[in-house]
Amino acid sequence: MIRCEIRGENIEVTDAIRNHIEEKVSKLERYFTNAPNNHAHVNIKTYNNKQAKVEITIPMKNLTLRAEEKHDDLYAAVDLNVDKLERQIRKHKTKINRKFREKNPEQDFLAAAENAEMRENGNNGDDDDIAIVRSKKFQLKPMDSEEAVLQMNMLGHDFFVFNDRETEGTSIVYKRNDGKYGLIETN
Repeated sequence: MIRCEIRGENIEVTDAIRNHIEEKVSKLERYFTNAPNNHAHVNIKTYNNKQAKVEITIPMKNLTLRAEEKHDDLYAAVDLNVDKLERQIRKHKTKINRKFREKNPEQDFLAAAENAEMRENGNNGDDDDIAIVRSKKFQLKPMDSEEAVLQMNMLGHDFFVFNDRETEGTSIVYKRNDGKYGLIETN
């Protein structure tokens, strides 16, 4: 069973909320072979406008599954998050199986069964293709993070890559969902 660690911010986690989350997250168990060792970290936050934000994170050995959803209905946000996590799991399993088949061509019969299952579920596999539609090259200019934020805002972008004057490494500033800014520094 996937154990849920539920934390509420500005909301009391009632038994009804806990049961709904545990029931929905437990549906993900069918995708795991080692479900007893998995934990799901669930954060619930409510805002003054009665909106709820639900974050579900499932850390695993080689992969971290994470979904976040804001909605007026807390239960709907949980349902949407579980749907997102299910898509992430299917996408990851498809990639793993594809790599496995490339190494072992005699396993092609498994691919046919998997594709039939995807068609039955209404998933044509299009979300597995990652297409880069645009590529850009540019010089990284040395600047501090405040200057990078100004450049980002001037360009109307959500993020900006720059050479940090202080650390002499590549850094990224980005605009957060709450309207504030974040900084990612590389080593």
